[in-house]
Order: sequence, then structure tokens, then C-alpha cells
Amino acid sequence: MRIGELAAVVGVTTRAIRHYHHLGLLPEPGRLGNGYRDYGLRHAVELARIRRLTELGLGLAEVRDVLADDAGRELVEVLAELDADLAREEAAIHRRRARLRALLDDAERGRLLPEGPVSPELAALLGEVGELADASPTAAKDREMLTLIDTTAPPELRDQLMAALRPTLTDPDAMEAVRDVYARLDALADAPPGDPRVAEAARALVACLPPELPSADTPAQQGFLESVLADFSPAQAEAVRLAMRLAAERGEAR
Repeated sequence: MRIGELAAVVGVTTRAIRHYHHLGLLPEPGRLGNGYRDYGLRHAVELARIRRLTELGLGLAEVRDVLADDAGRELVEVLAELDADLAREEAAIHRRRARLRALLDDAERGRLLPEGPVSPELAALLGEVGELADASPTAAKDREMLTLIDTTAPPELRDQLMAALRPTLTDPDAMEAVRDVYARLDALADAPPGDPRVAEAARALVACLPPELPSADTPAQQGFLESVLADFSPAQAEAVRLAMRLAAERGEAR
């Protein structure tokens, strides 16, 4: 194959191929009598591998490390791994399209959440507190925080959190207590941290917290919590910190 044919087969530019030659990522082939490079199947496979790795977000230095690990492998092994990569990508695309279809269905029914795409589990919970977030600034911040956790937390921690919150957010009596907590926290927006209502709000909040709620006991989790509290007023943040301490003491007493 000529370089243009190789580029067309793999879906890259001839400039990219020459760049990969320059970096040593793609071995240069032998030349024909007329001086043109003569590319074969191995070059196409290795170039496709480079393309796949870069599309996965790897930098070219990282690609070089992966290719070095692949050196000396049989062509059939490399082909099989490339096929497995494509199969995983295809499955991921199917999952994303299914999720997109569900979001489009929600949009058609007027149920698309303002936070945008979230997991189905969180979408169900946020549906329960949607009206609260519209009426309470604190509830709106809670919804934003849950959306962030849904996106960034490890799956096991996210599942644990959703399972702990579900009984509270789906129980009418419990939701009345949640509304009271949000009202108390909203009332502290302009209050000083020493306001006596801080302790009252903390006690009301800890009464709403499920015992199974994961605790922020690692430096990273503590840092995340403080980042969240930085968006609250001083009195609101103090009420949440006090509630977390009371919840920890409650856990130790069990």
C-alpha cells in the first residue's frame, strides 16, 4: 500500500502517519524500486492501534509505552485485542445511546432535569425533591451536590449513598422533616455562626440523616465536604458541620 492508501484505510491523515514515523511510534516500511514506501497489513494494524489509543485519550508518550509492551506479539494477538477494544467501545456506545434515548423521552414528557444527564437512580430521587429545589436555595444546592457526587463518586459509594437516601426521599412524613430542615437552613443565610438557631438546625438535620449514610472520613472526602460548605453562608456551614459531628457521635454510640 502507498501512504495515501494506508491513511484512507485506517482513517488518519498522511501527515499523522509521517508524524508517527518521526516519533518512532510507527516503523517505516521498506521502499519500492521507485522510492515509494510499501505498507503492509502489519502497518495498518499498528496504525489502527495508535488511532484507537489516542481516541481513548492517551498521549503519544503513553501510546509509545503501550506499543512497547506489544512488541514481539503475534499479529493475531494484536488483531484480537483490537477487536476486543472495538467491542468494548461498541457496547459503551450502545449504553450511551440507550441513556440518551431515555433522556429524550424525559424531555418529550417535560421531565428532563435542569442538571442534565444523571444516573437513572439519581433521576428518580431528584424527581422526589424537584419542587423543594425550586422553592429552597439550600435544597437547590443539595441537588447540585448530589449531581456532582453522581458524576464523580466511585460506583459503590454512589450506590450506597442512593440506597441510604431513598427511604427518606420517598417517605411523605420524612419529607416533611426535610422541608423543615431546608427552611431552617434557608433562615440562616444572613445569620452569624453563633446564632442559637444553628444548633437547632443541626439537630433537625441530623434527625433526617439516615444511619446508613456514608461518612466523610477520608482527607479527600473531608476536602470535598469543605468545598461544598464554602458555597454556604457561615451559619449554614456551621450547622452542617455540627450535624456531621452529631451524626458521627450517634454512629459511635450504636
